[in-house]
Amino acid sequence: MNLINQTNNIDFINQDYIERLLESNREVSEDKVREIIRKAELLQGLSHEEAAALIQVNEGQLLKEIYAAAGRIKQKIYGNRVVMFAPLYISNYCVNNCTYCGYKNSNNFERRKLNKKEIESEVKYLEAMGHKRIALELGEDPKNTPIEYVLEAIETIYNTKSEKGAIRRVNVNLAATSSEDYRLLKEANIGTYILFQETYHRHTYQKVHANSLKGEFNFHLNAFDRAMDAGIDDVGGGVLFGLYDFRFEVLGLILHNEHLEERFNVGFHTVSVPRLKKAEGMSLEHFDYLITDDDFKKIVSVLRLTLPFTGIILSTRESPEIREEVINYGISQISSGSQTGVGGYSEHNDKKSVPQFEGSDNRSPMDVIRSLLKQGFLPSYCTACYRSNRTGDRFMRLAKSGQIANVCQPNALMTLMEFLLDYGDAELIDLGKKTIFDAVAKIERKDIREITLRSLERIQNGDRDLYL
Repeated sequence: MNLINQTNNIDFINQDYIERLLESNREVSEDKVREIIRKAELLQGLSHEEAAALIQVNEGQLLKEIYAAAGRIKQKIYGNRVVMFAPLYISNYCVNNCTYCGYKNSNNFERRKLNKKEIESEVKYLEAMGHKRIALELGEDPKNTPIEYVLEAIETIYNTKSEKGAIRRVNVNLAATSSEDYRLLKEANIGTYILFQETYHRHTYQKVHANSLKGEFNFHLNAFDRAMDAGIDDVGGGVLFGLYDFRFEVLGLILHNEHLEERFNVGFHTVSVPRLKKAEGMSLEHFDYLITDDDFKKIVSVLRLTLPFTGIILSTRESPEIREEVINYGISQISSGSQTGVGGYSEHNDKKSVPQFEGSDNRSPMDVIRSLLKQGFLPSYCTACYRSNRTGDRFMRLAKSGQIANVCQPNALMTLMEFLLDYGDAELIDLGKKTIFDAVAKIERKDIREITLRSLERIQNGDRDLYL
């Protein structure tokens, strides 16, 4: 039996079990909820029953306590750091007919994929914004965008360098594929392999992916097993919240993470929490499980309490107001200046690109950085862990030991200084430098503090890409 078959039929999502969890933990006392919160703050995660209880809390005061605890956990592990990235869409060819997606095959618009020169142009626009980390995105079409096309795109991105910048890490959001393709992606030096299950509810999955290559639930569900068997140790999961009951989906994410931890000794490096948004050829009125802002805040908070060391990613699907609030409840990565159409950066003024979905935060990266700094956060463009082989279980050991701050905090400060000097205006530089040196003063270890100060001085004298 080959590797694909071996990892194509593992079904660790038991629908009846999840539904029983939700039913049996629907009404939990306030004292029990507070006990669960206290346990979560020990940074040891939560049981299935405890997560099921928290995700069903609706009482206002208890929700505030959940939000606050999530914020404290994030602060303990990540400090005030927020990693910055942007998506890069290179093709909207797609053989699937997913009901929620603007790229679905039944939509009638002229399809395109970027050639090498067009990818270079997009990358230069992203570099001009100061981005160092991107998420590569494309539809699923084995004929028009085979793995060879993706590999060439990755190589082009890494080789495209402008005077001030270069993309240092390419994360890849690619349709579920074969073990051999995953080995090729590993050899191409990708960062995190990202794949959204979309929904863990089997019937809903099959309904929204009818007449689609993507429609095989188990093949999609086991993609991370194949990827990790092939040597990719950094993977990122996610759910498209709004396709099914968010309570069920949160538990599905937790069970998926647990399966990977049991089989590979490391779970998700990140989870993404996109919320269903309007897209070409679909109406939100046809979806019965749209979630409120309050539910969205609860999702982020409960994931942070349950998966304390896992990064949580927030995209520009959400409004500036929601992003600025939930970043306090556990978000560790955000996108900025995003375009979700093919050629969307270099051609955004020409209105040529069809977006995959409608975004809600259209601020420039500079405005997002300014807002984060004013909120007291530390924007980070760091990619050092990927390039220092601190990935997979090695990263998790660093995080769980509490030593992550001694590496990630200095690196975040260095990359922010680099960004300010290369891209910032006078106001932003002043605001950012104050944040940087206030943070340096709080570094507890004298040797790390001194190394950081020397590196910051070198950056101000012209050196670049320094990291621990």
